[in-house]
Amino acid sequence: MRLLLRVGLLVLAAAAAVAADTIVLKSGRRITATNVAEEGERIYYETAAGRLSFPKSAVERIERGGSYSSAAEGKNGDVEIPPAPPAVISSQGYEEVFKNAVHDGAIDREYISKLEGEAQGGEARAVNRVVVAQHAAGQFQINAGNLEAAIGHYRRALNYAPENLGALLMTSYLHLRRSEFASALDYLERARRVAPDSPDVAAGLGWAYYRQNKLDLAVKEWRRSLALRPNPSVQRALEKAERDMNEEASYREGESSHFQLRYNGAQSPLLAREVLRTLERHFGEIESALNFSPTERIGVILYTEQAFVDVTRAPGWAGALNDGRIRVPVQGLTSMTAELSRTLKHELTHSFVFQKTRERCPVWLNEGIAQYLEGKRSEENAAALVQIYESGRGVSFAMMEGSWIGLPPQAAGYAYAWSLAAVEYMIQSGGMGDIERVLGRLPSSSSAEEAVRGVIRSDYADLEKSTSAWLKKTYVKAL
Repeated sequence: MRLLLRVGLLVLAAAAAVAADTIVLKSGRRITATNVAEEGERIYYETAAGRLSFPKSAVERIERGGSYSSAAEGKNGDVEIPPAPPAVISSQGYEEVFKNAVHDGAIDREYISKLEGEAQGGEARAVNRVVVAQHAAGQFQINAGNLEAAIGHYRRALNYAPENLGALLMTSYLHLRRSEFASALDYLERARRVAPDSPDVAAGLGWAYYRQNKLDLAVKEWRRSLALRPNPSVQRALEKAERDMNEEASYREGESSHFQLRYNGAQSPLLAREVLRTLERHFGEIESALNFSPTERIGVILYTEQAFVDVTRAPGWAGALNDGRIRVPVQGLTSMTAELSRTLKHELTHSFVFQKTRERCPVWLNEGIAQYLEGKRSEENAAALVQIYESGRGVSFAMMEGSWIGLPPQAAGYAYAWSLAAVEYMIQSGGMGDIERVLGRLPSSSSAEEAVRGVIRSDYADLEKSTSAWLKKTYVKAL
């Protein structure tokens, strides 16, 4: 999302806070999270990376009632892929298998290999033991943030039980989380053959189609899912997709190598062509900077000002939005402008970051990178940022990991400026390669802070201190 405001003298206006908890693990690690709940033998919690869990045996205690930023930019808007998979594989009757497959903080690969050997003959109970064991290993990898390894475990389960609905749904869900929509569709289509009337299969197909810009198919599948079983998240997604479809019914279309464009019929076809050319140029520049190329074609929508507000329901300070598709208001423009070009590059950067990090990038880092690559720098806001930090009124990057949608304008201005400053400092200190390496670590790191620390050898507190010192040295002549 691109900030519409110009941020002058910044005033610290922190995001509205909601009650949150701190999970203290026996290892000493502390996790700030919302919606912490005990379910069976596991502790579930929500973070910017989605709904995660730990076994109760790994948790020392839960400290209730911390402070956590609730304002935020949702990375996929109202159709965000659910933070939890639609169905799980039951371990009922196989509790010992689930327990023995993962213990003492590690996967027992020798034990699982033994079970696989016993299942070679295809005996039903032996096969079920393998599925449950691989499910336990897959859950372990999900909790560790290693979705690729988790996919590998569910694929192994499918080698022995190719029609296991739970394994098919889990594999498709993980591909959705990794923005691999074509692969997700493959498993969902297999799941439909196994369970034609599954609401979970229909819901998954809806998310995959929506993220491939196939609105009509997404709407069809979500309606089917809701007819089979009510689901609030599917209902919200359907309503959002129907708004999109109704608005875009009369839109014109265009495409290029990496983009699928839809635009209001009142807009100039010349502008549409220039938008595609500009996006393709920016695509190459961002591809080089981040050492990554998205595999899925990116949807782009050009709106009138009112349609942008009506469809996206974005806050007033938002000048554009990327919720899986790049959405930009262009009313009154007939050709490319420098400002529109910067906006397109900013939003396109989000598409790269979403796919490179499997949607696990904290908002502060995502927005900082997008601003930097569009050409913004911190000189204008440096003095105010230093004053805020040195007065002790600054907001930690840990508090800026989640969405920013509900922020008031002043708080949004601060969040954008502080995020840009941190990214600019990181690039000036270690080059763009450091940013690329942090993004590469995010999908498999247990936290964003761990990924940052693994590259620049600084935790968030060190990064905040170093950023302020760098701003003062580089931009501030006298306080």
